[in-house]
Amino acid sequence: METCDLRKQLIDCKGHALVIGGPGSGKTTIALKKAIAFFRDGMAPGQSVLFLSFSRAAVARVVEATRLEVPKAQRGMLSMQTFHSFFWTVLSAHAYLLGAPKSLRILLPQDEQAIYGTIKSKDRKEENPVWQAWLAERERLFREDGRIAFDLFPANAAQLLARSEHVRRLITQRYPLIIVDEAQDTNEHAWHCIELLAPTAQVICLADLEQQIFDYLPGIGPERIAAIKKSLNPLEIDLGAQNHRSGGTEIATFGQDILLGKVRGSPYAGVSSFQYNPKQRTQSVVLRMSIGMLQRAIRKATGKYGKNIAILVHSGAAAAKISAALNAEPKPVRHKLLFDEAEALLTARFAAFLLEPKHAVDRIRDLTTALELLATAKQASGLAIAKQWQAWALAFRAGKVPRAMFVQSLLAVMDDLRAEGFSGDPGKDWITIKRALRQAGDTSLTDVAKNLDYLVAFNRGKRISSGLGAVWVRDGQYTGARGILELALAQDQILGGVDDPPGVQVMNVHKAKGKQFDGVIVVREARHDGQQLVSSFVWWGDQPPYHRSRKILRVAITRAKTHTLMLGPIYPACPIVGQHKL
Repeated sequence: METCDLRKQLIDCKGHALVIGGPGSGKTTIALKKAIAFFRDGMAPGQSVLFLSFSRAAVARVVEATRLEVPKAQRGMLSMQTFHSFFWTVLSAHAYLLGAPKSLRILLPQDEQAIYGTIKSKDRKEENPVWQAWLAERERLFREDGRIAFDLFPANAAQLLARSEHVRRLITQRYPLIIVDEAQDTNEHAWHCIELLAPTAQVICLADLEQQIFDYLPGIGPERIAAIKKSLNPLEIDLGAQNHRSGGTEIATFGQDILLGKVRGSPYAGVSSFQYNPKQRTQSVVLRMSIGMLQRAIRKATGKYGKNIAILVHSGAAAAKISAALNAEPKPVRHKLLFDEAEALLTARFAAFLLEPKHAVDRIRDLTTALELLATAKQASGLAIAKQWQAWALAFRAGKVPRAMFVQSLLAVMDDLRAEGFSGDPGKDWITIKRALRQAGDTSLTDVAKNLDYLVAFNRGKRISSGLGAVWVRDGQYTGARGILELALAQDQILGGVDDPPGVQVMNVHKAKGKQFDGVIVVREARHDGQQLVSSFVWWGDQPPYHRSRKILRVAITRAKTHTLMLGPIYPACPIVGQHKL
């Protein structure tokens, strides 16, 4: 059926609907057309169409599509949120109905990790008493202290909606149409929230089961589509493999052929490969060559170089290796690294403390606080040095003065910053702190400075800088800088952080879900499985015909709008892509 006919079906539909399609098939566009039609049919004052997505990256993509598809006068009638931002709105207003304090605060992931940082992922099991003790403590923090972790959002929101018809009515009166993007990735609690709202709101679900790469998380699996069909009895619209993201190329076709295990021998338009001998070329050299090849391919196809390109790998550790390789030569390749950011964000809290006004009479007390903040940051990564720094902080509080070189270096940095003062320009003052830490000549403080670099890479500097600048104008100093930082980071976790900055970005495939780039380099590496070298495209524990691995690789390939470059060594052979010259 033609797209225009499918669009008319959805626009005319008065009940629930399920729109299924592959990457770039136009699911978002057809949903926005439905929203526009809903606007034109008339909505009461204060009503909006709610667009919910699993990830902030997907919300960013919708924002971009909205500029193209929705008339400017109607954009304010579309509320685009992640599930977590929606849950936070509901819980922050009504969680007291569940017995929590009326004033609710977010337990940020980095703070949560600082508490249980020594509990590894493999230990987070029902039979582990340490993990169970943390889960009980996390629940207590919510019920008694009003600090709620992100993982508790969905279950508590579902519990609240199930208990209160009044809250459900308030939500659906405001949002009579709810569009659920990436519906296949909703867990049982998030989906239950939608089920509870469905009787008094129209629900449109957008889904692609072959992009369900988060099915290793609890409650996410192929049963979600079946549950949607059973619960909503929706009109089903199948967009198939239509491709609007990378039109004029065969990127989507290549991704689909990878999924089905039928990669052809002839080339695909918009797809190329670069195979190299690891014994002859270093990863640093290969990556630079690959970026040049990708940009030339984009320019050949569009007449200009790509504004943003991504290097996609199989794990966070691999992303860190790629970042190190890009920084290895005398002239580093500027890039943004997306990784587990808990330590970096907690280190930022230490830097914010350094910005706060200090007095010479309090230097030892301030040094103690600084050591505690740094210890918390290291604890989030489970590093043993955290215990040593915490011990030194306790010694100071007991009136003892440790003479360790690290302590003396840190104290010297704080003395110098207090004597030098700050300019009132948050950006320059942040650089002043990083420079002081690097010039201290201590490797641990140099590592702290590196972590502070990541905050800019996360694209959060503007929000933080704005808050710090405002308080400087008011007070002539950075009063309460840590509080300003916390507010900015909480807003970023809930509301913002969705824009992809220009340039080169390095991340694992799961972090790329929902994003799109002008070009993508998909990196295949040799990974040792304990017995032999295997292709990193084969996911851990996956067995022939490698369906899970193929789904993940398809997501990586189809993030590109213009060109995808497959980069890998000549050995070991890959059972998924083989040795095809694309």
